[in-house]
Amino acid sequence: MIRKIIYFNSTVVILLAGLFCIYPTIRAGLDLNDPALKGPGIPKMAGRIYRNLTPRYAAWAKDRIQRGRAEKLSVDDISGTEWPLFGSVFFLWALENLQTAWDAGDRSLGAEPKVFARDAIIAASELVIDPKHATWVKKHWGEDYLHRENVFYRMLIMGALTARAQLLHDGAHVDMLREQVDSFTRELDASETGLLDDYPGECYPGDVMAAVMCVKRADAVLRTDHSNFVARAVRGFTGNRATRHQLPPYAAVSKTGTPASHARGCANSYMSLITPELWPAHARQWFELHDRFFWQERMTAVGYREFPKDIPHSDWTMDVDAGPVIAGHGVAASAFGVGAARKNGRFDRAYPLATEVLASVFELPNGTLALPRLLSDASDAPMLGEAAILWQLTVQPEKGVAVRSGGGIPTFTYILLLSVFVFGAWRIWEAIGSLRQSLWPSARLEERVVLAPKIQSGIWMGLMAIVIGSFVSGYHAFGLAALVLGVMLPATKKKKPPTGAEDWPDPPQGKAMN
Repeated sequence: MIRKIIYFNSTVVILLAGLFCIYPTIRAGLDLNDPALKGPGIPKMAGRIYRNLTPRYAAWAKDRIQRGRAEKLSVDDISGTEWPLFGSVFFLWALENLQTAWDAGDRSLGAEPKVFARDAIIAASELVIDPKHATWVKKHWGEDYLHRENVFYRMLIMGALTARAQLLHDGAHVDMLREQVDSFTRELDASETGLLDDYPGECYPGDVMAAVMCVKRADAVLRTDHSNFVARAVRGFTGNRATRHQLPPYAAVSKTGTPASHARGCANSYMSLITPELWPAHARQWFELHDRFFWQERMTAVGYREFPKDIPHSDWTMDVDAGPVIAGHGVAASAFGVGAARKNGRFDRAYPLATEVLASVFELPNGTLALPRLLSDASDAPMLGEAAILWQLTVQPEKGVAVRSGGGIPTFTYILLLSVFVFGAWRIWEAIGSLRQSLWPSARLEERVVLAPKIQSGIWMGLMAIVIGSFVSGYHAFGLAALVLGVMLPATKKKKPPTGAEDWPDPPQGKAMN
């Protein structure tokens, strides 16, 4: 049995190393010189993600609506309640970008997005407006949740329904979209500060900006004109509404309009994706300030900080919006910084950030991004990370902005790609060596002994059963973890060399010794 385990594990190690180390590094290396990363266009990587993600997103969204799991979640379960919704809107916004590229003559995707992704468009938009998925906001706002503040959720509804209308022109839920646009614009326009709450007592200006953007985009669908509303809405983010860096804050007090926090990188990048199509002059100034106070080159990597450098104890932290903050680099700030830089024509920033994304996501042969998948919520929003990256890579410069090229490949990108490739090659070499031997090299057989072989065989078979069950039930990350544990068996220890009396041969049997 131990012999069979070693054969199986060696084969699995070769496959895993090739799948997760060798292929992703070669794939990323080939993409580093993609012209659509260095300038406008749809990167080849985005096309692969889109083709793989679209049918899976449709199936997942349909299943989640049918199961009704969202009704049972606590309002404190942020990843379970919010992530499925805004992940779906990110996905729909990415599809809008891809369709725009197709309409402009880009046929690299092979099939027209609104045709290929029709089921996914419908499923994603239905998920966003599904009343069961609004259970958490009902707990915050009551049954009047669609008509009073609740900016984040209402923004998602407007964004999803506008994207569906733009892509499919099927007339679905247009009345709901119109009602949301009308009620939100009246409420925000009547606000003394130009701000409203996302949740009771919590106001995030970036979400207010996104809602204003959704209103402007809905005008093209509803044949309405809210240009005066859009122009006036900038009051919520300027003057005494801004922070000491003259940037909108991450959080504010909606009743007074005063900042409740510093400007933060994740919010700055998000706002820079939105504002160029609303207020071009302010957007240009805000992005320049974001770049001045938050861009850094540190520890061989480049990226946007989550907090300004003069805020103490902010280089190593973590929260649900920022993600991990590593040596000051904000993971969310830098990831959304790819799209923000592309939107503002700053490919000298977008390109180096994109190469770091290429190196760190571990794209598999079928287009799945291994690391974003593992970091997403496996039970409630398994494709959030992939949808977000697809959106970022498909963002194009806003009309009228000056495009600046340049930017090199950071040392971090080279270090990561080379390290992962060498590790994978080493593991493959060792596994091949095990396969070429009958069991272990003879020297090792003399020097090592398998510990409790029957127990280890039982543990291994149990882990393999978990692997099979996890992959059948869709818990791929759990199954992969069990597989990795399995290939670490069998455990051995080094034999003790014979010493002292153990060096003498056994005495002959049946003879007296004098």
